[in-house]
Amino acid sequence: MKYAFIQAHQEIFSVGRMCRVFEVSRRGFYEWLSRPESARKHADRQLSGKIKQAFEDSRQTYGTRRIQDDLDKQGQRISRARIGRLMRQEGLRCKTRRRFRATTNSKHSLPVAPNHLARQLQVAEPDRLYVGDIT
Repeated sequence: MKYAFIQAHQEIFSVGRMCRVFEVSRRGFYEWLSRPESARKHADRQLSGKIKQAFEDSRQTYGTRRIQDDLDKQGQRISRARIGRLMRQEGLRCKTRRRFRATTNSKHSLPVAPNHLARQLQVAEPDRLYVGDIT
């Protein structure tokens, strides 16, 4: 992480000063730059592409479980934790549908207030009719 930060900001700050601040050696930083990508990072990069493809194919609705099943069908066994980590790194969050919740229960035996107005909202004189709306 420190080396990546130094690499990203080396045009703004000097490498030597950042190495002193982070208490790492300059030689270690330059060796890190010339090191090849690790096998794990390479596999994660390829896997991220497959995860992103499955996510887009599902119209951004698949989470880690469904993506794991999708990749399993393709012959790749990967843990949900790894899929979740890669999805977080890519900024992929699935859309969830809201559960339908009935807010009105008209089949009850409770007393209902009488409708005195019967939708006659035209009045002849002021202060004779008051209405309200609960929406």
